[in-house]
Amino acid sequence: MTAHVLFEGEEIHALIPQRAPMVMLDSFFEGSDTDAVTGLTVRAGNLFCSDDGRLTEPGLIEHIAQSASALAGYKAFRKQQPAPTGYIGEVKKFRIFRLPDTGESLRTSIRILSEAMNVSLLSAETKSGGEVVAAGQMKIFIRE
Repeated sequence: MTAHVLFEGEEIHALIPQRAPMVMLDSFFEGSDTDAVTGLTVRAGNLFCSDDGRLTEPGLIEHIAQSASALAGYKAFRKQQPAPTGYIGEVKKFRIFRLPDTGESLRTSIRILSEAMNVSLLSAETKSGGEVVAAGQMKIFIRE
């Protein structure tokens, strides 16, 4: 597991356009041109938590989408450009194995599989304590 944090807390705003209460990342551990590792600690009061304290399916999907956005933002940050805005174009081959509870720390690995024009196809895997809780693919449209 990656221990060094490149961006955390409010610093995440340099990478993504979302603001509270829609921010679904609290850590950015590593990034390259094609890969990133992000984190989220599920907290009580999260907009995407159910009444029983679990992160819902849309919350997991949004967390992964924001992880992809953070990768695009990280690439822009390295070029001293503002973070672009991204939109989910498609979610496919997506599986949720279980819903994380409040207090769990998630680690999401993103890998860009292909890029054409402003559309990226990526694979994602989200783990909690080494256990895979969600995995799948997304197409993300990045508006520059």
